[in-house]
Amino acid sequence: MAINLSKGGVVSLSKESGPAPLDRIMIGLGWDPAQASVEFDLDASVFLTDSWGRCASDGDFVFYGSKVHYSGAVTHCGDSRTGEGEGDDEEILAVLSQVPAQVERLRVVVSIHEAAGRGQHFGQVHNAFIRVVNQSDNRELARFSLTDGAAGQDCLIFGELFREGTEWHFRAIGDFNMGGLAGALSAHGLLAG
Repeated sequence: MAINLSKGGVVSLSKESGPAPLDRIMIGLGWDPAQASVEFDLDASVFLTDSWGRCASDGDFVFYGSKVHYSGAVTHCGDSRTGEGEGDDEEILAVLSQVPAQVERLRVVVSIHEAAGRGQHFGQVHNAFIRVVNQSDNRELARFSLTDGAAGQDCLIFGELFREGTEWHFRAIGDFNMGGLAGALSAHGLLAG
């Protein structure tokens, strides 16, 4: 049974996996627009960072336009443009044994595409969640449902995987990032293009 986390909660994925090997994981993200008739495009991305939350290069930013990290450690499975339907809207695969040694965090950020032009923000999004699944046995290890309002915000840090020694953990974050996706890029040491 998955651990349901509150904002700020941390779980050891290594311990939760039990006897099943923990190497290949799936990070699932889901959401629903408050009004089904309105086009709402959320985009998941991953920043592979050092302990200070900084990316070494542009290659450490994985998203729908650059789907595979150069190490092969992280793969974005594609962009959902509607958020319709049950279950995961976007998925990210990670192979923990391939994460480069200098990378200590896999930070998952979700932004709203063209939010300013469409007048959209996370206050108009319902049922948002992030979950971590161990692919060796398809067991969900952790889940975080974002329940706090984020009216006016168009970019949220949903959560992050981080390592301490040989163990991997998941932290539920649920905080907004100032300046949208461009602000998230800058905060992680990258230039918005």
